[in-house]
Amino acid sequence: MTVNLASFPSPPQGVWHLGPIPIRAYALCIIAGIIVAIVWGEKRFQARGGQKGFITDLAVWAVPFGLVGGRLYHLATDWRTYFGPGGNPIAALYVWNGGLGIWGAIALGGVGALIGARRRGIPLPAVADAIAPGIVLAQAIGRIGNYFNQELYGRATDVPWALEIYNRVDPATGVPDLINGVAQGPPTELVHPTFLYELLWNVGVALVVVWADRKFKLGHGRAFALYVAAYTAGRFWIELMRNDEATHVFGVRINVFVAGIVFIGAVVYMIVARNRGPREDLVAIREAHEAGLSAAAGDAAEDGDEPSEKAVDEDAVEEPEGDKVEEPAKAEDSSEPASESDETRVEEAAERKS
Repeated sequence: MTVNLASFPSPPQGVWHLGPIPIRAYALCIIAGIIVAIVWGEKRFQARGGQKGFITDLAVWAVPFGLVGGRLYHLATDWRTYFGPGGNPIAALYVWNGGLGIWGAIALGGVGALIGARRRGIPLPAVADAIAPGIVLAQAIGRIGNYFNQELYGRATDVPWALEIYNRVDPATGVPDLINGVAQGPPTELVHPTFLYELLWNVGVALVVVWADRKFKLGHGRAFALYVAAYTAGRFWIELMRNDEATHVFGVRINVFVAGIVFIGAVVYMIVARNRGPREDLVAIREAHEAGLSAAAGDAAEDGDEPSEKAVDEDAVEEPEGDKVEEPAKAEDSSEPASESDETRVEEAAERKS
C-alpha cells in the first residue's frame, strides 16, 4: 500500500478532441520543444556575434530534415512493428503516434542545417555550438510527450517514485488502444519512469553545456560535442533500464550500442577540435561573406552595364555631329544663291544707266 501511495499515475489519455480535430499531447510537446530550441538558439547565436534571425531561417531547413530523419531511424530500428508479420506499413506514416529517434533527427537535421548555413557563409560547427543547449532542452520537453503516450518506461520496480501504467481502451469500441484510448480500471503495473530520468538528465546536460561554454569559450563544434557526449552517457544507462519492445543485437538493445559508439565519437571530436584555435568570430565571418557578395554583385553589374553605356555614348556623339553638319550646309545653300542674284541685278542696272 505504501508503494502505491508513493507512486504517481500516467495521464489517463494523451489525445483530446475538439469536434473532429484530435489534439495530441505528444505533437504539442514536439512543437513546444522545437520553438524553445529555436528561440534559445537564436539568442545564443546573436550573443556570439551572429546575425539576428539566422537560426529561425535555418530552422526552415533543419526541422523538416530532422523530423524525417527521426522517423526513418525509428522505422529502421523497429521495422518489425510496421513491416514484420502482422505489421501495419501504413502506420509508418503516423508520426503523431510517437516514434522519433533522436539519432536520425540529429543526423539528417544536421544535413538540413548544413545546407542553410552554407547558403549564408556560416560554418556549421559555429551554428551547432549555439543551438546545442536548446536541442537537449527540446529533447527534455519531448519526453513529456512520451509520458502522455504512456511509453518509454522501464522495468517493474517498487521505488517510491514508480510510474503507474494503465490499460487504455477506445471508449466507443472497447478495443485496447495505448495511444488514442482512455485509461480503464486500476494500474496494471508499477515501473521505472525512464522518460523522467532522461528528462532530468537532459536538463542537467543543458546546464553543463552552458556553463562549460561560458567558462572555456568553446568553439568549432566543441559545445555541441559536449552535449552529444553527455547526453549519450545518460542514454546508455537509461536504455539499459527500459523494458519496452525494441530491436536487440547480441541480446542488447540496439540503442545501447549506438549510444556507446556516438559517445566515443563525440569525445574524440572534442579532443581533436581543441587544437583548432579560439572560438569563431561570427562578426568577421559575416562581414567577409557580405563583402564577397557585394564584390561579386559589383563585378556582375559592371559586366552587364558596359554595352548599354557604350551604346548611349555612341548615340550621344552621333546626333550632335549630324546636326552640326547638316544645319550649316542648309544655311550656305540658302544664302549663296541670294547673294549672287543681288550682285547681278546691281550690275545690270549700272549698265542701263550708262
